[in-house]
Amino acid sequence: MLFNSLAFFLFFPIVTFIYFLLPHRFRWIHLLLSSCVFYMAFIPVYILILFFTIIIDYIAGIYIENAEGKKRKLFLIISLISNIGVLAVFKYCNFFIDNLNVFLSGSDRSLPLLSIALPIGLSFHTFQAMSYTIEVYRGHHKAERHFGIYALYVMFYPQLVAGPIERPQNLIYQFYQHKKFDYDSVVNGIKLMMWGLFKKVVIADRLAVITDPIFRDPHHHNHLDILVAAFFFSFQIFCDFSGYSDMAIGAARVMGFKLMKNFDRPYHSRSIREFWSRWHISLSSWFRDYLYISLGGNRVSIPRWYFNLFIVFLISGFWHGANWTFIAWGALHGFYVIFASATFKIREKLNTIIGLTKVKWLYNFSQIFITFLLVMVAWIFFRATTISDAWYMIQQLPHAIADIYHGIAGDMPLELKSSWGMCFVVIAVLELIHLLQSRSNILSLINGRPVYVRWMVYYAFILAIIYFGVFDNRQFIYFQF
Repeated sequence: MLFNSLAFFLFFPIVTFIYFLLPHRFRWIHLLLSSCVFYMAFIPVYILILFFTIIIDYIAGIYIENAEGKKRKLFLIISLISNIGVLAVFKYCNFFIDNLNVFLSGSDRSLPLLSIALPIGLSFHTFQAMSYTIEVYRGHHKAERHFGIYALYVMFYPQLVAGPIERPQNLIYQFYQHKKFDYDSVVNGIKLMMWGLFKKVVIADRLAVITDPIFRDPHHHNHLDILVAAFFFSFQIFCDFSGYSDMAIGAARVMGFKLMKNFDRPYHSRSIREFWSRWHISLSSWFRDYLYISLGGNRVSIPRWYFNLFIVFLISGFWHGANWTFIAWGALHGFYVIFASATFKIREKLNTIIGLTKVKWLYNFSQIFITFLLVMVAWIFFRATTISDAWYMIQQLPHAIADIYHGIAGDMPLELKSSWGMCFVVIAVLELIHLLQSRSNILSLINGRPVYVRWMVYYAFILAIIYFGVFDNRQFIYFQF
């Protein structure tokens, strides 16, 4: 069930209304059944996969807590293998078969691909389930004895298919709390959902109308089209994914639940490292806590530290999709971070020599601008169908920049298509709001205004969603992961 569908706008108020009507002891049952209905709206039979991993991890958590010595690690390994095994079969099996067939192309042997579809949000709820058994193993959380509550932890519908990826100590205890109807929580949750819907249907889906055809067949588009597509996609994926996160956090907040923040104005980052502390925060912190630190983090020699960083980014890329484009995207970000760390002192010395550090605003702007350009180039690999398409598009960027330069120098402004103009306007609105957020939370800014101002803002967003939104039930990008 898509958050931007009519079905959800019927589902959400009904589920929420019944939730507050029910006595506290029955609410977990209602939320669990509602989450099952929500997930089964996609491919019903795949809920059996969820049940399989839920049962395995529920039992494993209890055994891990009760066991001693090497047995604790054994039960953890069984749990992790079960989760990673499901992920490997449904998400990566055909990728390995396809690449093996390429390797065997000179022989008569060829393996058939499996006729299976990727369950919606498999990587998200798999990682959330894995965080539970790891936290129990580390002694940071007690094993959950209530099977229904544990199942709800994995299946809680607002964040089931695209996060945020929660930790057990942040979410499970909330299912035991008696949530009373709170007007402020309901209003702020609905506002956040509206903001998320605006980002999805007005910005992301409108940008997709332009970017999809260009990325689908870049060889039949000119340099400027490719540059604009790369620029627009950077905002498309941000608004698509952060829009989902806002709607998920908002839907949970209406019922009194607090989910972790998943985005924090990532395109205002001054370095790639900072970008990853602001982008998909729940996943970045997951890899940091469970993989990077386990590999030794930065408490090792410099070459090993660089290796740890690169491996984490490489696996992060592979987590996003079974395609070499995602692996290249992760590897490129790994290279960015390693190069930045290795050249930090040299770059700072150079900036001091040329006097850039003395002009603080220019220094900060240059860092933000360069970071955004690096991220934008990497997004080309993320979105492209093949490595060759991505490389072709990157090769066209210098030509597009040259075209723009000559157009400005010749005092001949480039004519933008009407759809491009609309996209630039909505991106400008987004960045204006982000600038306001740098001073204060957007909800606090709105709530602090007079009533007539607040309602003018609400109506403006509602009208923008109605008149400028793209309502074609376009799936959220991160659902495929």
